[in-house]
Amino acid sequence: MGRIQLKNVTKSFGETQVIPPLDLTIEDGEFAVFVGPSGCGKSTLLRMIAGLEDLTSGNIEIDGDVATEVPPSQRGLAMVFQSYALYPHMTVRKNIGFPLRMAKMEQAEIDQRVETAAKSLNLMDYLERKPADLSGGQRQRVAIGRAIVREPAAFLFDEPLSNLDAALRVGMRLEIGELHERLKTTMIYVTHDQVEAMTMANKIVVLRAGVIEQVGSPLELYHKPQNEFVAGFIGSPKMNFVKGPEAEKYGAATIGIRPEHTDVSMTEGAWKGRVGVAEHLGSDTFIHVHDTGLADMLTVRVTGDISVKHGDTIYLTPQADQIHKFDTQGLRL
Repeated sequence: MGRIQLKNVTKSFGETQVIPPLDLTIEDGEFAVFVGPSGCGKSTLLRMIAGLEDLTSGNIEIDGDVATEVPPSQRGLAMVFQSYALYPHMTVRKNIGFPLRMAKMEQAEIDQRVETAAKSLNLMDYLERKPADLSGGQRQRVAIGRAIVREPAAFLFDEPLSNLDAALRVGMRLEIGELHERLKTTMIYVTHDQVEAMTMANKIVVLRAGVIEQVGSPLELYHKPQNEFVAGFIGSPKMNFVKGPEAEKYGAATIGIRPEHTDVSMTEGAWKGRVGVAEHLGSDTFIHVHDTGLADMLTVRVTGDISVKHGDTIYLTPQADQIHKFDTQGLRL
């Protein structure tokens, strides 16, 4: 079981409070992602759950038991770091089995757990190699394997893919997602990359300055962001925002429209602008539109080929049923 509850948790460094009073529950078996800009407190929150940072106040419960004063090694949690943290002089086999040796487990049990983890991560052919002989993706799989063998109540991932190139990140996202499906174990994953959050999580926790802005499924956050911050953070390319008289037509201080929810025409439409840059990505094209009189720039996403170039006049029409409305405080109407 891996139900984790944070109850009125705070964290201060000296006079600076980085986590105001916060309540959060991660249910057993959930894949929860903490996402937000740099400095929002997501890694601090994860380290508090792990026991690597002390709480200033409040409590953390794991499966109903207060764990606030329990040492990290006794919380039943396994953490995977951004830096892999492998022992360079040990083989893959010994790196994966290290926490079990420290727990003085019988060698036969260690061997069985190591091989089970290695098979699940496609590492069987690399067990006698050392970290220096592995790629970045393989090293990260070893770090995950070392966590798996402990059979923890929950896995904690602290930006584990940030050191990998784009192609490896995509592959490792899939592997971690498949691992969660197999193990059904609670996973908490920290990232600043909202694409990782959208593709991996079944619960996303959006943080800003230590405050939880919204908690929900990826599609809940995409379709019903509770404020402008969440609306602008979730989705790629980011949502367009329009203020002033055009927003007032919809009874709002600000309206938001996603790039993929804007119709494009070369002859007529609600908003007239000028093509700045058109990014042709094969199946999709992103068109960045200037001089609309509404915002510094609007971005639209269209599928397939579209024949536009820098300087072309273009017309945009937001899909009425996809417009998000916000009040003067930036809250959803």
